[in-house]
Amino acid sequence: MSIPFSNTHYRIPQGFGNLLEGLTREILKEQPDNIPAFAAAYFENLLEKREKTDFDPAEWGAKVEDRFYNNRAFQEHECEKSELQEKSPSVTEEETPIMSLDSEENKDKKETAAVKIQAAFRGHMAREDVKKIRTSKAEEETEGDN
Repeated sequence: MSIPFSNTHYRIPQGFGNLLEGLTREILKEQPDNIPAFAAAYFENLLEKREKTDFDPAEWGAKVEDRFYNNRAFQEHECEKSELQEKSPSVTEEETPIMSLDSEENKDKKETAAVKIQAAFRGHMAREDVKKIRTSKAEEETEGDN
């Protein structure tokens, strides 16, 4: 006898949603014909970038999600920053890597804004195409009736 419903709940690994969101964003932006091949190339590129820069988007996404829900993930980072400042008091605020984080945040904001603008423009163009198709079909129907 089979049980139609189960109490099993699968837990989504931390950072997985962020990876899928990035893939989805790129698929919507590029509109590839072969989505599985595009996804494979996307993840290959992501792996290469991770190996070169030691930046893992899945880990970063997990920290962002954790910060959103309980704000514990970034407490370690803040403690490390304060320890670094205690160890090297000669470092000024201008030399700290916080400035580079600001530029990275600005780059992310600019990229997000560009994606939104591109999506809005593509939506506008698609709506214009649909209008043209509808008007041409309506004209064909009126010519067919005459």
